[in-house]
Amino acid sequence: MGLACCKEPSHVMERNRNPAPEMYSRKPEPDVPKSERARNVTSTVKFKNQDFVQLRDHCLNHGVLFQDETFPINLSSIGPLPFLKKPYRPVIEWRRPTEILSYQSPLLIVDSVSRFDILQGPIGDCWVLAALGSLTLQPRFLENVIPRDQGFQHNYAGIFHFRFWCLGDWLDVVIDDRLPFLNGEYLSVHPRSRNEFWPPLLEKAYAKLHGSYQKLHMGYISEALVDFTGGVQISLNLPRPSSYLFEVVKAAAKSGCLMGCVTPPVKNNVNEKNGIVQGHAYTVVETAEVPYMGMKERLIRLWNPYGHKEWIGAWSDRSTEWDRVLKQYKKYLYEDKDNGEFWMSYEDFQEHFLFLHVCNNVPTFLDFGVQRSNMWSVQTHVDRWVQGLYPEGAFSRNPRYLIQVQEPDMKNSNVVVSLTQKLVNDTRSPQPPQPPEPPGIRFVILKDRTTVYNKGFIKQRDVTGIFQLRPGTYTIIPEISQGGQESEFILRIFLKNQNNYRAPNTELSPVVTEHSPMYSEVGPNKEAGTYHQVVPKWNQDNSYENIFLRYANQASYLDASQLQGILNEIVQKDLMASRGSGDGFSFDSCRSLLALMDASNNGRLTLQEFEKLWRNLYKYKDIFEREDENNSGFLYISNLRRVTEQEGLFINDTTLQLMTVRYGDSLMRISFPDFVCCMVRLKTMAKAFRNLSADGRGIYFTEDQWMTMTMYC
Repeated sequence: MGLACCKEPSHVMERNRNPAPEMYSRKPEPDVPKSERARNVTSTVKFKNQDFVQLRDHCLNHGVLFQDETFPINLSSIGPLPFLKKPYRPVIEWRRPTEILSYQSPLLIVDSVSRFDILQGPIGDCWVLAALGSLTLQPRFLENVIPRDQGFQHNYAGIFHFRFWCLGDWLDVVIDDRLPFLNGEYLSVHPRSRNEFWPPLLEKAYAKLHGSYQKLHMGYISEALVDFTGGVQISLNLPRPSSYLFEVVKAAAKSGCLMGCVTPPVKNNVNEKNGIVQGHAYTVVETAEVPYMGMKERLIRLWNPYGHKEWIGAWSDRSTEWDRVLKQYKKYLYEDKDNGEFWMSYEDFQEHFLFLHVCNNVPTFLDFGVQRSNMWSVQTHVDRWVQGLYPEGAFSRNPRYLIQVQEPDMKNSNVVVSLTQKLVNDTRSPQPPQPPEPPGIRFVILKDRTTVYNKGFIKQRDVTGIFQLRPGTYTIIPEISQGGQESEFILRIFLKNQNNYRAPNTELSPVVTEHSPMYSEVGPNKEAGTYHQVVPKWNQDNSYENIFLRYANQASYLDASQLQGILNEIVQKDLMASRGSGDGFSFDSCRSLLALMDASNNGRLTLQEFEKLWRNLYKYKDIFEREDENNSGFLYISNLRRVTEQEGLFINDTTLQLMTVRYGDSLMRISFPDFVCCMVRLKTMAKAFRNLSADGRGIYFTEDQWMTMTMYC
């Protein structure tokens, strides 16, 4: 379902971008025992028992660059790729970024992580890159995959690490930075900027996880989405859509889901003349509805991992449809760039694409059209199959899991069941170009002794079902087909609950996981190998566009008083829900923030300016929640020092004291509104002064510069 494998010939396109400060180190996560991992899905497991910090420190102490013996620089790590089958033996060169660049310094990230950094290479791993393109749109998931404690300028030792979700654990995959080249060109994905290396390094880590680069040649975007998020994924058949499909896509876009889509398989190895590549995966970026000829036109924005080659039909770049769109819509939506991104109508999307895949850590994409407050709870069970399956109806040998459906008034689906099997592959032996077919899996749902759901086995790694179940007690039984090996599986059951309903017999504790802002409460279930999480409502109306239009009263700008309403009624209220009361944003604070974001200097914020502020607000909201470990509603000077260092801003103690006096209360505590004002001003100051340190580690501030900033900002 949705197998994608199209490849793109190697080429390099450059663009000029200013280097951003490298990511700086933070305390590594502990290695959690297996018994604890069942209750803590965010635990980190060392892949192949390699400890990034220990290996890096060893290399730094001995003055050597890391060489990964578990993923050696030879053809065994490449695998039998189809385009390498030539009469002569292919010559693969392995180069470090410091060897690739002659006149530039390599960076892990330039400016920020973006889908436009990616250009697909000869390997047909569009399914990985399309999922990665969607990942770049959601920082809360991206932070899990790309740890901050690495780079080329600080403690560089030729070693990097990335994280991928697997069967309830985050696997920490360590690699060296030697990248494969064929005939002088990247064999793998290559960056659009010559000196930016996060795309090929991340791809190498993912190839190591699978066994070789060849294992990435053809695959399912649905699996990559789950690996990058640890979320639940659904696949929607576009040729047979439901009446509410577009509403699902809108809800998914508003609630921060990852989305991708695939085209039908290649026909006669010829790509369609309309610019859509067959047998290829794309990123779904966003949706829009625009007034057009007296009607609302539904549009979907897609991105091609090639980094070029776009749709040339209706609503594409330079199409005549845009000439009939109101200027305020066109200004915001329309672009004419050869970067692989394009708009197309919802009808054309259904016609030319085969499957749409949607993924999030909870199924918020099913909350379309819901006005009341809902939240999703999830039960997770890690267990093993019973070996040697058996005839129809022989359920008793498999583990059983009970759920209690409580809600009587659900109009939409209220239960989602996701079953994932651990695939057992021998990565030491060559595999054929097409991935080996996994054993079939399924789950059965019973109510009392009546079978509610029992479909055939599906030969995929992940199987997900969406249901609208009536109140009652249900039994869920996972199964594997005959011939399947005894191995682990993970069963996740998502239940929609109204308002503040909590599942019975569940002890909740106020533990906030570092990398999952949407998970607010975690508590162990009495059952071994099970944990239960309650997730707060994700408001579908709280996209920054909807908020802007609601508070701007349909005008094209926001003033300071309107901005104050947004910050106090939405952002501050959301943050303080779990922290009791707290002071809100003052009018003076809002006026200062507006002045800092107001590029046109007219005392107002446009939608584009508000978008930048909105991203900053939620970035600093996540940081504040992470640092405020005891839910007091305040940060202290130690928190401020750690945050500024992680942001690449180095401040001496005297200046830090001045900042705390300026923004803290009489007890030197900093509230969230003051924290936001402080960080936005610091970032603005960084751009203004740009006095990079001699060692390249970041931006240093003096007392004089800080006093100047507080006087004039």
